[in-house]
Amino acid sequence: MSFLKLILKNPFRNRTRAILAIIGIAIGIATIVALGMVTGGLQSATQSTLKAGAAEISVTQKGSNTFISTGGTVNESLVGDLRKIDGVKDTAGILRASANISGSSNFGPGGGFSVNGIDSDKLSLVGIDSLNGTGFSNGSTNEIILGKTSANNLNKTVGSTINLFGTDFKITGIFETGNFIQDAGAYMSLSTLQNLTGNDEKVSNIVVKVDENANVTQVGQSIENNYNDLTATTAADQANRINEGLGTINTASTAISLLAIIIGGVGVINTMVMSVFERTREIGVLKAVGWRNRRILGMILGESIVLTLVAAVVGIIMGIVGVEVLLNVIPSSGAVIKPVLTLDILARAFLIALLVGILGGLYPAYRASRLAPTEALRYE
Repeated sequence: MSFLKLILKNPFRNRTRAILAIIGIAIGIATIVALGMVTGGLQSATQSTLKAGAAEISVTQKGSNTFISTGGTVNESLVGDLRKIDGVKDTAGILRASANISGSSNFGPGGGFSVNGIDSDKLSLVGIDSLNGTGFSNGSTNEIILGKTSANNLNKTVGSTINLFGTDFKITGIFETGNFIQDAGAYMSLSTLQNLTGNDEKVSNIVVKVDENANVTQVGQSIENNYNDLTATTAADQANRINEGLGTINTASTAISLLAIIIGGVGVINTMVMSVFERTREIGVLKAVGWRNRRILGMILGESIVLTLVAAVVGIIMGIVGVEVLLNVIPSSGAVIKPVLTLDILARAFLIALLVGILGGLYPAYRASRLAPTEALRYE
């Protein structure tokens, strides 16, 4: 048997111990891979979300959630007032509401179906430039357009009907913006949604399109200076806030990586020390027939690395399967999270496994290489 085949075979001579060691390391690797896929998916979705809308500024009441525009309303009259500020090209008021759909939970983030009210001629300000079908009419009409994600989840097509707030609406069009929140919801006439929710002359937020040569930050500051009770949030501000949240996830992933190295290293040390202990006479024979210390050290260290690399493969598979199972168990999460498996994630998983194998195998390998042949041969 060649030296390489010996290294590949030896770790699995005691299969039970090898399997337990592999599982212990694989769990840490799987967690790292799953977190990396989710974080990557959120980053991708965030970028597409921020690029989807044509309006550069979102104006809300102070204290509201500026990303999903909930928590307060502003007077609809401000839509026209903001249009008069220097640098503002166009504005549109949006009213947001959450509706329950009887017999279906396979939609939208947060467990509720997002319904938005807007004037039909302002759809371009929220990134809706084209439709499969036609748009809705303004006024108190029972017409609605669905995002592609919500249409797929609800199995709806153009011409179908959907019951919201106790009223049947005809689906006149299907849109896709790239915004994972909008594509999991719907749009209807602003006045219709105001009547249904009792929010007459109120909107949740106002989106602002600035002039081509205007400075977005300066326009936002002008809005806040003129209206003390309003908050103007630019796309860049939203990106920074979201990145801060994703940074927290990345920090958690790093902490788990370090924990996996420590716990996995201890497990590998235990496994390899026991292996060396059981093979003391065998190592003595190898040294007696001419094997040098560095060859013994290389064999034991190689066995340790083989063990952890196998654990990396198992862990990667576990991580991928785990994320897919999560999306199937919680269908609504699929509207928000589109997991992304990158080469960077795979490289990190194998690098961590390699570090665990080296750190965990160093001591057992050194101990094996220092065994005296005569004492090892006498060992029972």
